[in-house]
Amino acid sequence: MSFTTILGIMVGLGLFIGSIFISTDNYLVFLSLSSALMVVGGTLAATFIAYEARYVLLALRLIFKIFRAPQMGRSQLTGEVGRVVKWGYLLQKKGINALEQEAERVGKDEPFLGWAMEVVITGYDGEETAEMLHNAIDNAFSRNLVPVAILKSMAAAAPAFGMIGTLVGLVIMLDKMADDPTSLGAGLAIALITTLYGIVAARFFFLPAASKIQQREEIMRFRNYLIAEGLIMLADRKGPRAIQDRMNSFLDPAIHFNIDKSSK
Repeated sequence: MSFTTILGIMVGLGLFIGSIFISTDNYLVFLSLSSALMVVGGTLAATFIAYEARYVLLALRLIFKIFRAPQMGRSQLTGEVGRVVKWGYLLQKKGINALEQEAERVGKDEPFLGWAMEVVITGYDGEETAEMLHNAIDNAFSRNLVPVAILKSMAAAAPAFGMIGTLVGLVIMLDKMADDPTSLGAGLAIALITTLYGIVAARFFFLPAASKIQQREEIMRFRNYLIAEGLIMLADRKGPRAIQDRMNSFLDPAIHFNIDKSSK
């Protein structure tokens, strides 16, 4: 995670928590283990009922992975263009055998890319290659968005269970009111905490995590489409400069790959 992102999170949380410190000197009133357990427990139970367990566990693991640096950035896209251009030169100079060796090497770390190169090596024309690669990219993107749907479902469930917790708290409070009417205010505050926890869980954790995961998956899909365009041109035996120009057309001019500069 970049320093700017960390700083933004720290400033935002500082302002949020600071507003509470300004508003009251009784900070412990916002702490309630039973409220947290009701929101978390109810949300998890509903989610495991709605989705297969392995997808739910995957979604929960991905929440922690969003704090890592992204796999793909703007500068790396330029490198992807250069990589496919290099394959174009290999195909021109050494033939299909050199590309087969490259596919074996790449496929160890990037299975999709290794498979995509195998499609080109097999001898399909550009149109057939495009259809297969685009199908693979779209289906992979759909699969990778399942955790996003789960996190959005959890974001919808958390406030609902917060409200349920508030109702439970009100029932308990009213049941005890006859014995100690002076405890009405404190009991109502604790009951409302559950709703607060549900909203905070949805807006601070589940929805932001879902948005970050979707954003990164969209970037990876764009990167895969970019590489696919280069491989489609390889399948049609286009030259390196044509591949460069076609792939650069998808990128911001500021990050275009330049064969002439890279060869110097």
